[in-house]
Amino acid sequence: MVGSIPAAAPLFGVEERDAVDRVLRSGMVAQGPEVAAFEREFAAIVDGRTAVAVNSGTSGLHMALLAMGIGPGDEVIVPSFTFAATANAVALVGATPVFADIEPTHFCLDPAAVEAAVTPRTAAIMPVHLYGHPAAMDRIGAVAERHGLAVIEDACQAHAATLNGTAVGAFGRTAVFSLYPTKNMTSGEGGMVVTDDPAIARTLRLLRNQGMEKRYENEIVGFNTRMTDLHAAIGRVQLTRLAGWTAQRQANAAFLTAGLAGSPFTTPTVAPGATHVWHQYTIRVTDDAFPGGRDAFAARLADRGVGTGVYYPVPVHRLPSFRLGLDLPETERAAREALSLPVHPALKESHLKAIVEAVVAP
Repeated sequence: MVGSIPAAAPLFGVEERDAVDRVLRSGMVAQGPEVAAFEREFAAIVDGRTAVAVNSGTSGLHMALLAMGIGPGDEVIVPSFTFAATANAVALVGATPVFADIEPTHFCLDPAAVEAAVTPRTAAIMPVHLYGHPAAMDRIGAVAERHGLAVIEDACQAHAATLNGTAVGAFGRTAVFSLYPTKNMTSGEGGMVVTDDPAIARTLRLLRNQGMEKRYENEIVGFNTRMTDLHAAIGRVQLTRLAGWTAQRQANAAFLTAGLAGSPFTTPTVAPGATHVWHQYTIRVTDDAFPGGRDAFAARLADRGVGTGVYYPVPVHRLPSFRLGLDLPETERAAREALSLPVHPALKESHLKAIVEAVVAP
């Protein structure tokens, strides 16, 4: 064993420190030129869409829904197998999250389940590109078009993922990326909302800045969800490294898949036409594959020095904040079986070998 292998490892170097120092020397710490530059540069990974920086991915989801006019009386179809922020944002604007089941292979919204969940009150679909794998946007988009629904992509885990040549973030009217420290790139904390609609982009800028473009000319009731120049400066450096880090994640995932071939655990696959960016490398551990199931297996890996993550042990519809009695069998099964192994770009070959050994050794 090569020592404890963490499930995630944010990477910061001299360039990020220099960028922060540059901002501190400038005296322009709040939203300013670094944020504007970060927004322009981020557009390159979302097929040139307009990007609006905010202080977190959760704020981004909230702002996107508000900017699109979704609120009380509306329903938004979301997965339950995701982080709670997806549904929380819907509830915070006064709309109702309607939970649909996932497909079992890639853990993303099942288009057939989405179709079945549409009602006269449905205003939008919010697919999550979970673990860095694109949701089935071609089929989800077809459902949205048939019923005249908006699409808001929760792309918080999927920076630079693509499907059939289109960047994740360029399918819906809006999309949201998280820049939290454990994501594939980070600004320390932050989020980015992207859109192809100039009116939505302007509303997003108003909402994040107390409802004003010009000081003291408040056009609407807004928030303070701005990104600082300190965070944007870090994000700009990280964005230059994203392609290399993504390639390393893909190589690490390929190593793990090859090493785990023949094991009793189900390893992740990539859909035809998809570019997976491997925010997480998630296997399934059934009770038949390991006595005691997923949680017992995670404990064994911890004893062997390998950190893991369980994303997500309780489906959102069963959290105390929602507590709904729904029949979502694939969601429930994933919540019991999903276990994420380290795949981040800080891993060395010795770490990868140790992970494989820890998983397959009796």
